[in-house]
Amino acid sequence: MNQLGPRQTADRLYDRVRHLVPEMEWATFLDDIRAIEDLKQQRNAIILAHNYQTPEIFHCVADIRGDSLALAREAQEASADVIVMAGVHFMAETAKMLNPDSTVLIPDMKAGCSLADSITARDVRALRERHPGVPVVTYVNTSAEVKAESDICCTSGNAKRVVESLGTDRVIMIPDEFLARNIEAETGIKMITWPGHCEVHERFTPGEITRMREDNPGVTVLAHPECPPEVVAVSDFSGSTAMMSDYVQAHDSGKVLLVTECSMSDNLALLHPHIDFVRPCNMCPHMKRITLSGLRHALETMTHEVTIDPALAARGRRAVERMLAI
Repeated sequence: MNQLGPRQTADRLYDRVRHLVPEMEWATFLDDIRAIEDLKQQRNAIILAHNYQTPEIFHCVADIRGDSLALAREAQEASADVIVMAGVHFMAETAKMLNPDSTVLIPDMKAGCSLADSITARDVRALRERHPGVPVVTYVNTSAEVKAESDICCTSGNAKRVVESLGTDRVIMIPDEFLARNIEAETGIKMITWPGHCEVHERFTPGEITRMREDNPGVTVLAHPECPPEVVAVSDFSGSTAMMSDYVQAHDSGKVLLVTECSMSDNLALLHPHIDFVRPCNMCPHMKRITLSGLRHALETMTHEVTIDPALAARGRRAVERMLAI
């Protein structure tokens, strides 16, 4: 990238987002983007960005992009001295567990998750006591302490495969109740659930989807499996953000409704400008705490560093690595 002049670099990056970002807004991003690119080279740093990040982050400064599963795999393989997570705190913890020798930063420590906040390690131990011998599958949207109490982790992209790999007729699947119910419907395996919900996806309703279909004839509806089962039931396809992206790539749909966080539609619209994305916007307030200026500040000051007790990290890492091995 440094082989290009500053103006050429700026023009090339703007080409990625010009269909969505007005020139006046782009001008406000430029100083931070240039500083971030310089700092990444100085620090031997990379930025991992979740699919819910805004386009100027996702398309312009991120080195690795994807859903939770993709980011976990890439974090495990990363050779950078510094990993900056453009995502939420549990993602930064997962990156640290999988790459303990790298410094892992998150720009805002308040970038949390309603699912991660819904359950504690003590809760997991109590579930085990009530259901002895039943394996615990823990969604990656959890703290390191909860992962450490688990048998294996999963993401929305591999939950079905993880559950079926256990060869049992009952599973404790935590903390997302809706994801567990949706996987139960797919597999026929009995799920012992926890009443945790994503504050973005729980707000979608079947009535909203029906109205969107009426207002947009022929629309293809893709729903995230963190949505309530009744929302998934009235959708055409359900899958993780990566699976949604693959579906859009593989199917020549003229009009698509993504039943998930707002920025997913923005990022896919830039990749598929011929598709009309209908946008019922439910925004994740935690993801939106990550900004260009915050990423720049994180690299300038090397804050906020994510640390995990080594013994705890080792236990949590086993659960994540078991997932990645499937």
